[in-house]
Amino acid sequence: MTPGRERGLTALLCAAGAGLALLAGGRPWATVKAEDAITPFSEHLTGHDLGGTATALAWAGLAGLAALFATRGRVRSAVGVLIALFGAGVVYASAAAVQRAHVLSAAGDKSALLKIGAHPSLAVNLWWMASVTGGVLLVAGGLIAAVRSGRWPGMSARYERSGAPASRPAARKPAGAAAEDPSALWKSLDRGEDPTAQDAAQESPADADGEPDGRKAGERAAPRNGRP
Repeated sequence: MTPGRERGLTALLCAAGAGLALLAGGRPWATVKAEDAITPFSEHLTGHDLGGTATALAWAGLAGLAALFATRGRVRSAVGVLIALFGAGVVYASAAAVQRAHVLSAAGDKSALLKIGAHPSLAVNLWWMASVTGGVLLVAGGLIAAVRSGRWPGMSARYERSGAPASRPAARKPAGAAAEDPSALWKSLDRGEDPTAQDAAQESPADADGEPDGRKAGERAAPRNGRP
């Protein structure tokens, strides 16, 4: 398996774990029923109602997943360790949230009827196990990143390889190209300059150098031809 594919699969593992924990946090984890209370009632408690610690740690795991792509080297390995710790926290918080004393305390905070001579019954469903599974996936992905991320490519490696041509200096335009540029001609007209005068000034040195040489050559040749 190539390092890039390994990095992608690890990121997918972490994302699946965090997503599963976040999904489970919004579902009912426990149901408390008090049929012998003054007014019988039934209370459904979600993962958020039972504290929401697992959900908060799952969000932290997603943030760590983003840091896996933005870092490299030992920093990336440290991020992998943090993701594993977040996953372990999700597992612990999910298991602690469904303990009977904690569930009854959370239900009593939502309904005062539970505290008035009631003997409630507690039913726990399997959504908290889904949160535990998400935490386990986070732990696995974080440990893989901590051990194997040293050989993964960095996010900016592609830009570093292709950045060399961009650093080359731009080729200079020839001197005559500015004169052929219509915008340069308009700018010179706005300044009150005559572009044709500049062209004549550029051509005049060649003509000035050529004509005197021709005259001198002709004047030197004339006396020689006029000798008897």
